[in-house]
Amino acid sequence: MDLFSRSWTALLTAVAETKDDDFGRPSGCTGWLVRDLACHLVIDAQDVLITLVTPAEGPPTVDAASYWKVSAEPPSGDDPLAALIPRLAAAYGEPRWLKFHLDDLGTAAGRAAALADRTALVGTQDEVVSVDDYLSAYVLEWTLHHLDLNAHLDAAAPPPAETLAATRALLERIAGAAFPASMSDTDALLVGTGRRPAGVEEHHALGELAEKLPLYLG
Repeated sequence: MDLFSRSWTALLTAVAETKDDDFGRPSGCTGWLVRDLACHLVIDAQDVLITLVTPAEGPPTVDAASYWKVSAEPPSGDDPLAALIPRLAAAYGEPRWLKFHLDDLGTAAGRAAALADRTALVGTQDEVVSVDDYLSAYVLEWTLHHLDLNAHLDAAAPPPAETLAATRALLERIAGAAFPASMSDTDALLVGTGRRPAGVEEHHALGELAEKLPLYLG
């Protein structure tokens, strides 16, 4: 199964099914409402489309794990694009227009990914990466943001189990260590990326890995 397609389709569906009143609720991204997260996904979809038509000369400089830059500090909000997102989201006015734009661009990004040569090399963020690794990296992006979307929406459908498992495996590669089997995939992702603190038992189970966490990915 194509995990990129599975994770992206699930996330687009979840946003489309989000009630209009819930677009003003907080998301799991600090400082962002659900509408801001949906607007960020529009930018993500644009990035996928741009990257997939940006061929690059090899060799690759990053893979699916090293594509992600790890910081010991959470995002400060000083990044100009991050600061722009809430203003862009507010400019849409009614949630239906934001949903429409995301569905339009998101569907196109999904088609482009399905048609792409997985062995080709593309350029993004001054790096060279194979299409296969690039799309694998985005499984993490989609799955974490699906969890962010659901953070305060009790009735929302969760990310697919297989994409949660794949994202956990990739985060373990990034961390250089496995999360304890006692932690579910969702809990490992939330704790591992600083979306919630580890409980006492979780912290004990994490052992030495706890000293490396959380991993703030950008």
